[in-house]
Amino acid sequence: MGNLSKKQKKMLRRILIAAALLAVLALAGPRLTIPLWPLYLIPYLIIGWDVLWKAIRNIAHGQVFDENFLMALATVGAFFTTEYSEAVFVMLFYQVGELFQDYAVGKSRQSIAALMDIRPDTANLEKADGTVEEVDPEDVAVGDIIVVKPGERIPLDGDVVEGTSTLDTAALTGESVPRDAGVGDSVLSGCVNQAGLLRVRVTKPYGESTVARVLDLVENASEKKSRSEQFITRFARYYTPCVVLSAAALFAVPSILLAVLPGESLPGFLLGTDWLGWLHRALIFLVISCPCALVISVPLSFFGGIGGAGKCGILVKGGNYLEALAKAETVVFDKTGTLTQGTFTVAAVHPEAAFTQEALLEYAALAEQWSDHPIAQSLREACKAPLDPARVTDVEELAGLGVKARVDGREVAVGNARLMECQSVNALPCELPGTIVHVTVDGVYAGHIVISDLPKADAKDAIAALKAAGVRRTVMLTGDAREVAAAVAAQLGVDEFHAELLPADKVALTEQLLASTAPGTKLAFVGDGINDAPVLTRADIGIAMGAMGADAAIEAADIVLMDDKPSKIAQAMAIARKTVRIVRENIVFALGVKAAVLILGALGDATMWAAVFADVGVAVIAILNAMRALRVPKMDGEKNV
Repeated sequence: MGNLSKKQKKMLRRILIAAALLAVLALAGPRLTIPLWPLYLIPYLIIGWDVLWKAIRNIAHGQVFDENFLMALATVGAFFTTEYSEAVFVMLFYQVGELFQDYAVGKSRQSIAALMDIRPDTANLEKADGTVEEVDPEDVAVGDIIVVKPGERIPLDGDVVEGTSTLDTAALTGESVPRDAGVGDSVLSGCVNQAGLLRVRVTKPYGESTVARVLDLVENASEKKSRSEQFITRFARYYTPCVVLSAAALFAVPSILLAVLPGESLPGFLLGTDWLGWLHRALIFLVISCPCALVISVPLSFFGGIGGAGKCGILVKGGNYLEALAKAETVVFDKTGTLTQGTFTVAAVHPEAAFTQEALLEYAALAEQWSDHPIAQSLREACKAPLDPARVTDVEELAGLGVKARVDGREVAVGNARLMECQSVNALPCELPGTIVHVTVDGVYAGHIVISDLPKADAKDAIAALKAAGVRRTVMLTGDAREVAAAVAAQLGVDEFHAELLPADKVALTEQLLASTAPGTKLAFVGDGINDAPVLTRADIGIAMGAMGADAAIEAADIVLMDDKPSKIAQAMAIARKTVRIVRENIVFALGVKAAVLILGALGDATMWAAVFADVGVAVIAILNAMRALRVPKMDGEKNV
């Protein structure tokens, strides 16, 4: 009982007391000479008083046809037909099912509530005089300095200005491996500072921080119901009144015929059964027909799927998107920042014979050390030697070509092939994809450096996993040159690519891809940049990279990957398909069993015990099945959550 809430423990005690009294009456009842109904009324009221009260209260508010009304009508009717033990037993098992449902929903909510724990309560704001004040995170402005102590959760997004530490990002990304953080690194709110003291300059107000966006997505996810949930809601609205009217007809029609027709002219199906027998059949019919299994298990399945995905750092904005993702057979990717790292990196250094790789890279980095261009930054980051500004003089920026400078007294030129032509130097070609930076020293060709946007470590595996999951078509869209796009597509195994695209071109191509998808299937688009927002909105399912992605892309997307790993797409698809499969299993199972037992009940071949199984038993089995959605499939090498 340790895992039960106070309310659940109280219900369990009522169930045990009522069950014990029912067992005593079942054993002692045949020996008693007094009327039994007052005795059976005691356990009945102990276990069912709240159901009766809810039924009366709902009727007073105009909400007649619900499960409380069905249970009250069926069990009170059983008392009138002298089936006292059945009345108590039905109510007892109904409450067992309700307890089980409450426990299952609680477990499902725990996975969502775990995410809610990332909400920071306070922030340590550093004042101008150096003192630190504990304030509400919403009162901290952009540019302020906050202090994050070891063991504390980072309250706002920002950049580290002092200190080093490791960060636990599991609450946001689902990753168990801590990340290192030092001066200059960006840190996200919601992560836990595990080691050293950090001073962080805030870059976003609380309302726009990662933790606020995550909480907003989680809190609003349940409002966007899937088509299956909407169907069950509409189904229950019409199903229950129809069942009540059918049960009334099942009792009234035979009873009227028995009253008005002479015995010799009675139809065969009326022979041997009086009006009490038909009342009993109608009550059994009511118990069987209770739609609890569907009304409970379908939303619970989607809730579990969303919660389980959230534990893995996959935020789904609603059950409708989870259902749509399960049907995705075409996945379209933006390249930069989605399949690739989105930053320029030195991929290769090819020096001529008179130079070493280190010397070539050092000359290029020294010449480019004052440039803010991303290529210049990548050269400086790749160079291991110290870059002493005193070694460089006469720096000349050449627009559209590169840069010239005097390094250690030698004339160095760093730039593209056109700069080499201007210097009448034959630049050697390179078979590797990327931007080629050529270098000359004293007018002599010294070699070239390949700068490229490298694929993410798991990008190739992500494409392979999607194909293994049944995705029939993977497409890459990019504004890069065709040669670069072709090389990346071939390296990752993407089925097709389209290069040199403007944002409007991406939307137009997505429209064409949507038109070519097979009926009943969906198209998912994965992107991270602000220029991806229109395509994310237009696709059937928009998936955004959340950790470093643009705010506009995250707002436009339906699903957000908090750790920017494309391999999480296949995992999200596996979660979606498992959830939808569970929903379908529950619908088919519940309707199938109920239809079969309803027919038997109408024919008089089903007992109240069969009715209890068709109601409570089916509900418990459906809830158990729905709880499987909480256990999400993990990627290779990880344990199930």
